[in-house]
Amino acid sequence: MANQSPSDRSKKTASSRYPEVLVKGPASGVHQQSFIILHGRGSDALTFGAVLLETPIPGYGNLASAFPNAKFIFPTASKRRARIYKRSLINQWFDNWSLATPEQYEELQNDGLRETSKYIHGLVKAEVEKVGASNVVLGGLSQGCAASLVSLLLWEGETLAAGVGMCGWLPYRKKMEAVLRNKDIGASSEDEDEDEGDDIFQRAGDDQNEPGEAAQGDKEQESNELNDLTAAATIKTDTSPVIKAVEFLRDEIEFPRTTHAAAPADLKLQNIPLFLGHGVLDEKVSIDLGRSAAGFLEAMGVDVQWKEYASLGHWYSEDMLRDMVLFLEARTEWKVHR
Repeated sequence: MANQSPSDRSKKTASSRYPEVLVKGPASGVHQQSFIILHGRGSDALTFGAVLLETPIPGYGNLASAFPNAKFIFPTASKRRARIYKRSLINQWFDNWSLATPEQYEELQNDGLRETSKYIHGLVKAEVEKVGASNVVLGGLSQGCAASLVSLLLWEGETLAAGVGMCGWLPYRKKMEAVLRNKDIGASSEDEDEDEGDDIFQRAGDDQNEPGEAAQGDKEQESNELNDLTAAATIKTDTSPVIKAVEFLRDEIEFPRTTHAAAPADLKLQNIPLFLGHGVLDEKVSIDLGRSAAGFLEAMGVDVQWKEYASLGHWYSEDMLRDMVLFLEARTEWKVHR
């Protein structure tokens, strides 16, 4: 691996629980934007970040050359015992059981999600102070995507530029969905089984449509219930189903409130555009989990651009990164270099 320049060297984080952060300074030497990107379970900042930044992007070179004024921040997850791996110590943003049954042993996630969200919020706040909220992007891959989505849902600060996620899922999605639908979270397993085949939040495959364009099957399957819920998501009161769903998540992981004594009147993520990409052949995080996350977030009033990649497994691709750059170019005021 090439020698690191001073701008690439790791810097100490504010939390002793987390390893050093890898920082890649802006190629231009002028810092105007910041990306905070989280790796997947079992990886680390150096392994993930170096490869991501070196990946070629058709028409743009790579991420660093497309955004020459951007600083890229790659945190590393703390070591946590993974119950599914016989309590082995691995880098993970939170512990979780098999994604074949993501609702099983959900309580394993709580400590990690709470601590990671606090930590990520600290990194975001530091960058907001330097370049402004409209110049900060938060995202991640796999479990890093899941952690970033939870962090974005719980974010109460200024509106960020965007969120980006690759091959991820949304923890506690089903229970938040139940709150959004005003259903009893403690419903029996039989009731859940009955609902399994009628997930109004799950998107159908987009069959490689243009970004943001729904497949014909999606349009035919859209229900009045989903439309009603999406409309309800824009209600900016502390009694809206959207706020109740987020408050459920906050209470479940015991995440402290920082800016409000009571529930906020709106969801900040509704004003933050979100790019989600997923490989159809993903063998680790089923694309169905990604589709459900995207559909649920749309029903929460979030501006989601969902993209599927037919020949891609559990990773990103040149095409996905190109779509991400195009998304940021369209949804922000950033200058992108070709």
